[in-house]
Amino acid sequence: MRILEKMAVKIGGGVNHRIGLFDMILLKDNHVDFAGGIDKAITRAKDYCKAKGKDLKIEIEVRNFDELQQVLDLGGVDRIMFDNFTPEMTKKAVEMVAGKYETESSGGITFNTLRDYAECGVDFISVGALTHSVKGLDMSFKAC
Repeated sequence: MRILEKMAVKIGGGVNHRIGLFDMILLKDNHVDFAGGIDKAITRAKDYCKAKGKDLKIEIEVRNFDELQQVLDLGGVDRIMFDNFTPEMTKKAVEMVAGKYETESSGGITFNTLRDYAECGVDFISVGALTHSVKGLDMSFKAC
C-alpha cells in the first residue's frame, strides 16, 4: 500500500522526497539518543556509508536550538529537520542555517498551519496527515 499512498500524494500535488528508509538516512531523536549524541550519530552514519560504499543523503532531526547548533558546528549532513518547532522557532532556525543545508519542518503540522511554516523559508514540510490520517475506502459488499 505504501506505493499507492506515495502515488496519491503525487497525484494530489505533493512531492515525496523518499520512498522508504533505504534511499536516505534519517537520524531521528531516538537514533541520536541511542548513539550517544549528535556528533556520534552523524559520524556513525557517515562511517556506515563509507564502509558499505553507499552514497546516501543524511538528514538529521533536531529538537531544539542547542541540537541545531551542534549540527551546524559539526556539519556532514545534507538536510536538517526541525521537529515540533513553532513557526517562530522555525523562522529563527532557518536564519541560523543560512542556506548551508536543506531544511525541513515536521511534527504537528496540519493543513491549517502549513502556510505559516512555508512562510518561514524551509525547503520541505512534512505533513504526516497526508498518509497516516487517511481513512481507507470500505470495499465490502455488505448491503446493510
